[in-house]
Amino acid sequence: MEIVRTAADVEAQTRSRVAALAQALEKSLIGRSPLVERLLIALLAGGHILIEGVPGLAKTRAVKRLAAGLDASFARIQCTPDLMPADLTGTPVWRPDRGVFEFVAGPVFHTLVLVDEINRAPPKVQSALLEAMAERQVTAGGTTHALPDPFMVVATQNPIEHEGTFPLPEAQLDRFLFHVAVDLPDGATERAILDLVEQESAAAPEEARHRLGVAEIHAARRETMAVHLAPALKDYAVRLVMATRDGSAGEDVRTAIEHPVSPRGTLSLAAAARARAYLHGRAYATPDDVRDLAPDILAHRLGLAWRAKADGETARGLVARILDRVAPL
Repeated sequence: MEIVRTAADVEAQTRSRVAALAQALEKSLIGRSPLVERLLIALLAGGHILIEGVPGLAKTRAVKRLAAGLDASFARIQCTPDLMPADLTGTPVWRPDRGVFEFVAGPVFHTLVLVDEINRAPPKVQSALLEAMAERQVTAGGTTHALPDPFMVVATQNPIEHEGTFPLPEAQLDRFLFHVAVDLPDGATERAILDLVEQESAAAPEEARHRLGVAEIHAARRETMAVHLAPALKDYAVRLVMATRDGSAGEDVRTAIEHPVSPRGTLSLAAAARARAYLHGRAYATPDDVRDLAPDILAHRLGLAWRAKADGETARGLVARILDRVAPL
C-alpha cells in the first residue's frame, strides 16, 4: 500500500533534517554555537558569510563540516596576492580538434565555496567574486554563465596580519549577510576541543549519515520564507537601520557614523530573523531574533567618521548602543 505524505509531513521531515545537520555541526565545533547558527541561517536565507578570527579558531573546519553535511558540490579557494580572476571564475580554452573556444569552469561554480583569507586576493579577483556573489553569475570572454542554485560563499580573513592584504571594499562587504567575529575559547572549551581532536585522531572519519540535498535546501528556504514577520517587527528592523541615519538613537551615534546602513541591511535583518525562527522551530520571528543577529548584520555595513575612529569607537559598539536605545514596539 502506497503511503500518502501530506505537505505537513514533508515540512516536518525537512525541519528534522536541518535540525540533524545543526546537531552534527554543534558536536564537531565545540563552543561555536553562534557560528553554527549563522552558517545555517545564511544557507536558509540564501546569503553569504564572512568569518574573521585569528588562525586556529576552526573557521575552515566549520565550513568543511558544513560541506560534509550537504549533498552538494564544494570548493575551497586559497587566496594569494598573485591570484588571477580566471583562477576563480574559469576561462575559455581553445580546443584545436574542434576549432572552438570552450569555457572551463573555475572553482566558484560550486554550491558551497570557501574563500580562505579573502583579503589576500587582489582587487581584480575581489571584483570577479563580487559579481558572483551579487548576481549569481560569472562573465568570462564576453559570455555570462549562471552559477549553481543554491550558491553560497563563506569567506575567512585574519584580523592581525595585514602585510600583503587588500582591504575589502564597502560594496563587497555589503554583499555578506553576516560578518562574524570568532573569539578565542575559554579554558574549559579549549580542554573539550583537545579531547575531541584526540578522539577524532584515534578513530576513523565518521561519514555523515544523512546529507542535506539540494532539493531539501530549496524546500527549507521556501518554508523559511513562510515564517511570519509581524508588522511591528518589520517596523523594529526599519527603525534600527534608520537609527544609523537620522539621529533617533542620539546625536552621538549620528555624528559617529559617516556612511549609514543601506536598505540591504533591513532586508538582511528580515531574512535572517525568519531563518533563525525556522531553526528554532517557530512559525514566527520575534524581537529577540532581530536583536541577536543585528550586530553581525549591521556593523560591517556602516562606516565610522574619522573622529569616531580617533576616539576609539567601533561599529559593533555603535550597534550595541543603538540596540540599547531603540526598543521594539
